Amino acid sequence: MNIACTSCQSQFKIADDKIPPGQPASFLCPKCQTRITVGADPAAPVGKVSLKDIDTSSYNPADRPFDFIEEEGKTALVCELNPLLRKPVIESLELMEYQITVAETAREALKRMRYHVYDVVVVDENFDTDNPEANGVLIYMERLGMAIRRNMFVAMISNRHRTMDNMTAFLKSVNLIINSKNIEDTGKILSRGLTEYLAFYRVFRDKLKETGRA
Repeated sequence: MNIACTSCQSQFKIADDKIPPGQPASFLCPKCQTRITVGADPAAPVGKVSLKDIDTSSYNPADRPFDFIEEEGKTALVCELNPLLRKPVIESLELMEYQITVAETAREALKRMRYHVYDVVVVDENFDTDNPEANGVLIYMERLGMAIRRNMFVAMISNRHRTMDNMTAFLKSVNLIINSKNIEDTGKILSRGLTEYLAFYRVFRDKLKETGRA
């Protein structure tokens, strides 16, 4: 859903399935703090609010009901606690012009994914767990409906599996494997993986658009 602030005219987008059906949802514009209502007849717009008039002492970004993303922006979620691995991942995504969200815990990552479908998710198989088979983020994405999952490119960082091992990626329900030994080449690896992913789905998505299902 594309949303425009009635005061500053900023444009944002929120996944349609994150708006409760038949119920209004309201939030503050992240730029000018004007209250915006969606899902029902909006109330008359209120004037611009100064940040000086708002008590932000108890504000916690992790508690936001929505992840605000600038319209047309590409988004990425990074789930990696090792700073030596996280730094090259973030730098590579920044060069590819992604708006990046960094999660510190699996709970935080799951909370954010409830309210936004990220274009790219990079997750360490040992993220916030001692057992890679019990990785909450990977399990969540494996259980996503195909209509949502096919719009996400998931790269898994591993110290066990080879980089770009397609069979392992298939078995793990991810799009790409990046071995931690090759982390400095993350940019090249992600670029190649994304190119193949987009080419694979291009025809499929074109058909969906032709039939009005996209």
